[in-house]
Order: sequence, then structure tokens, then C-alpha cells
Amino acid sequence: MLETVNPATGEVLATFPVHGRREVDAAVAQAREAAAWWAGLGWAGRRIRLLAWKSHLTRYMNRLAQLVHEETGKPLDDAKLEIILAIVHIDWAARHARRVLRPRRVRSGLAAINQASTVEYQPLGVVGVIGPWNYPVFTPIGSIAYALAAGNAVVFKPSELTPATGEWLVQAFSEALGIFGEVQPVLQLVTGPGSAGEALARSGVAKLAFTGSAATARKVMAAAADTLTPVLAECGGKDALLVSADADLEAAADAAAWGAMSNAGQTCIGIERVYVADSVYHSFLERLSEKVSSLRPGFDSEASYGPMTLPSQPETVAKHVADALALGGRPAVGGADAVAPPYVRPVVLTDVPEGSSAVTEETFGPTVTVTPVAGLGEAVSLANGGRYGLGSAVFARDRSAAMTAARSLRSGMTSINSVLGFAIVPALPFGGMGESGFGRIHGADGLREFTRPKAITRQRMRPLIALTSFERTDRDMRRIVTLVTLLHGRLYRPRGGGRRAR
Repeated sequence: MLETVNPATGEVLATFPVHGRREVDAAVAQAREAAAWWAGLGWAGRRIRLLAWKSHLTRYMNRLAQLVHEETGKPLDDAKLEIILAIVHIDWAARHARRVLRPRRVRSGLAAINQASTVEYQPLGVVGVIGPWNYPVFTPIGSIAYALAAGNAVVFKPSELTPATGEWLVQAFSEALGIFGEVQPVLQLVTGPGSAGEALARSGVAKLAFTGSAATARKVMAAAADTLTPVLAECGGKDALLVSADADLEAAADAAAWGAMSNAGQTCIGIERVYVADSVYHSFLERLSEKVSSLRPGFDSEASYGPMTLPSQPETVAKHVADALALGGRPAVGGADAVAPPYVRPVVLTDVPEGSSAVTEETFGPTVTVTPVAGLGEAVSLANGGRYGLGSAVFARDRSAAMTAARSLRSGMTSINSVLGFAIVPALPFGGMGESGFGRIHGADGLREFTRPKAITRQRMRPLIALTSFERTDRDMRRIVTLVTLLHGRLYRPRGGGRRAR
């Protein structure tokens, strides 16, 4: 059996079965039958049922938040905020799936003028979702809701640290279907440690959506390779916040404090590095230190953030802080003694070399490094120097400079003059590059991620020139070559480079 434990108190909250290959394969087989029924409901049928699920989560938000609080240790209000974001995303996916995925006509082009061309997005069938423990509602919903809206059934394996939250979500969906008098295994739960995730990866699902570390993603992909199962991977990050000389320093410091310390720093898109223009470096550091110094971890209602949910994480945080200090870094707030499992007090480090593990590796704790730079150009260069590429943030009053920096950052998402803004907008795609993974959830891209594009042509009249026939003549070839030459054979010089030549 699998025990879920309150990370703050050590109390065993519940026990769950460890599902193996047999149980996982059975769930996937049931899901295949349910997928046909679910897809057959059509856009309107799926929409009303997803909205019923959303309404259930909204009405019973306090119950779910209490469960998330107990299972992860995060403050109740933070748990509610996570649930609210999930609700918004379910709503968006349900209401926009038809518009994004309905069949659409495309231009056939002059060479295929006799063809009517259509592209449509068909459901994959069964999607496997492996969720994380740090945001056990919001993050998996980003895959589950969009996969369901696209017409798929889902088999969901939550983290072994948060199985109770996963069970609650699945039961809530079942109750939503029950309103319509239906009992269909459209969304199923499997529980267990990494072995259950491996079984799901080998089960032959049509696609697997994974959230976790890059190291685990490699294992998942290796398991999925046996059945050529495509994988959507949302892995870790080492997100940077850039502060220009003209930035609103108070707002930037507030954003850095929240981005680095909320959820005890256990956020894949959290801020772990800050690069600040030389001229405002000390002023920014003073503001950030003041804001961070007042934060307190704990499990009580007044705590700023909770414990480290993963028991081994305090050791990782301690190693990164120790490495930074050993290489000449200085603590502006906290230090080596900030780690007192299961809690870690806020840590702000300065003068940390770029080669330190505190800069190069994902710490996943309430720590942040602050480094002075000559300007946004150097800040972008340093931010892009790592192997991760998930999120990022830029603070600058100059809109043009901010947009230039945002476009230059090697990350899947960037917010300007805020942190994590891209996660709040359900229409935007969410995902990274490099060690941060590939594929996208959320938005139209997230809906299409769980479909297969289907191209269809319908010949509406006989072709003017016979191309795909053994009856093709030399005259046909001369005509098509002449047509292509007229359409595509002209040589155009760049603007300002002289007159056009044929």
C-alpha cells in the first residue's frame, strides 16, 4: 500500500493501492471503450459535462483546498488560488474546444484547384497523465481538461505524494457525469510510485503527458519508446527575472519575492535567479531583502508558505546554498542555517559565481540569487546560459526594450512587469525548451496537442492537367512546367537592391 503523509506533521492521511502493470493495462482498456462514448457526445455534450465538473470544483473548493493543504503543506489560500486557476482553465477548454478543433477549409492552391481541402483534429483515444506533487490540482488539470475537451479519455496517475488530491479530482468528475445519469470511466485514477508511472508509459496509451524532473522524463520516454508513444514533457526550470535600470524597483522586488518564495520555492516557473542593472542593484537588493526577511514558513494559518513537500528536498537546498557560499557567495538573507527540515527559511544570495549549482541547477526551494549586470543585454546573455528554458520575467518601463529582451530570452514563456502572468491566461500555451521539456498545454496549442490532424481532399471536378495518372501526356507536363515557371520562377531582389529581374 501507498501512504500519503502530511509533510508538516508526519501524520498518515490515507492509504492507496500500488497499481502494477495488470491494473494499469485494465484501466487503459476500459478507457478505450469510454473514449468512443465520450467522443460520440460531440462538442456540446462534452462542454456541458466539463462545465458541470468545473462547477463541482467551485462549490466544493474549500474541501479540496483543505485536502491540498494537508497533503502538500501549502497555505490554504495558496491552495485555493491553485484551484481557481484550474477552474478557469477547465472553463476555457470546454468553451473553446469546438472553435479551435472543428474542421476547417484550407486553400488548395492553383495546382490543385480541382480539390476541396479540409483539415480536422480527431481525438487520440486514451491519454495518460502523470502529475506532480507541487501543484497537484492546477498542473495536471492543464493536461486532463484539455485532453477531455478534445474528445479523449484519460488515465491519471498523480504523484505518490498527493494521491488523495488526485482521487478527489477523479471522483468529482464522476459525480459531474452522475448528474446526467452516466457512469463511464472517462477519467480514471491509478496510484503508486514511479513503477506505476512506468506501467502507464508502457500501456500503449495514445499519448502521455508528464510533469516532473528532466531525469524522470528521460525514464518515462525510454519506457514509452517501446510502444512509440509520444510524450509531452513539462520539466523543471531555473527561471530568471531581469531588472532594467528604469524598472519600478518596488514592483520588481515584490514580484521577485513572490516568484522565489511562494509555495516554498517549489514551483517549476518560480524565480531562482535575478539579474539587476548595476545602477539600481543595491536599491533593488535592499527592497527584496526587506520583503523576504518578513516571510515565515510554517503549517499554521499565519505562515507565508509551508514545508518542503518532498522529504529529500531540504538536502538539495542545503547543498546548493553551501556550494554558493563555498565559491564566494554571500547571504543577504538567511544562509546555511536556514535549512531546518521540513522547513527552509528564505535565502537570498549575492556574489554567486555563474558556475555554482545554486545558479545552474534547479534548487526547488525558497532561495534566489541576485547578480548585478551592465544592462538588459548582459542579463539576457546570462539568463540564456543555462540548460533550462521554461519561464522568465522582465521588469522595465521602456516597452520596446522590454519586448526585445522578452523575445531574446530562451524560454517558452516570458512575463513583462509581472511574474507568472502567462500561467494565469488560459488562452496562452504553456511549456518550455531544452531541459525544461517540449510540447504545450493550455490554449489552442494545448487542445491541438491532444489530437491528430487529419487532412482530407475531395476532388470536386476533373483536373485541368492530369498529374497523378498513367494517362499523363507530354502536353500535360509542358503545361504544368509552364504554369509553375510563371508562378514561381521570377527572381526578386531585396528591396533597395535594384530593379526586379526575370
